[in-house]
This record gives sequence, structure tokens and C-alpha cells, in this order.
Amino acid sequence: MNPVTESHQAFHRGTAPIFELLSAEQLRQLSQLQAEPSLADRVQELAEKANEGELTDSETAEYEAYIEANNLLAVLQAEARFRLTRTGA
Repeated sequence: MNPVTESHQAFHRGTAPIFELLSAEQLRQLSQLQAEPSLADRVQELAEKANEGELTDSETAEYEAYIEANNLLAVLQAEARFRLTRTGA
């Protein structure tokens, strides 16, 4: 079996108990969740400073935490969309 496919299946199995707690409406809300404007503005500000090499150590830690949170949210949203599509909801 393809390692990517195995990884994908492992993720589905590992997260299934969490997603089974969510209703179709909750999955829909999760799939459409977006950052509030002030947070998006802050991330954009940090991104611009990062591109210029002007982040302080504190800002670097903050920016990296936002990136991690965004990555987690993206994975959760992808799984929510997959489940909605699979169930036809």
C-alpha cells in the first residue's frame, strides 16, 4: 500500500472518535470556520515582518504558534469536508 494512503487512513482512524461526536451541522460550521479579522490582520503583520527578517524572538514564537494552529485547523477542516461529502450532508 502507498505510504501516503496508509497515513491518510491512519489519520481517519485516529480522529474518527472525535468527529463521530459532531453533528452534520457542527461539521459544516467547522469546515467554514475563519479567523476573526483582527487575528488575520495580526498574522499578516507578523508574516510581513518575517519576510523582512524583522521579527523579535517573541514575535517569532507567536507567529510559529499561529502557523501551527492554522495547520491544525486546515487538517480538521479537510476532515470535516471529507465527512460531509461522504455522508452527502
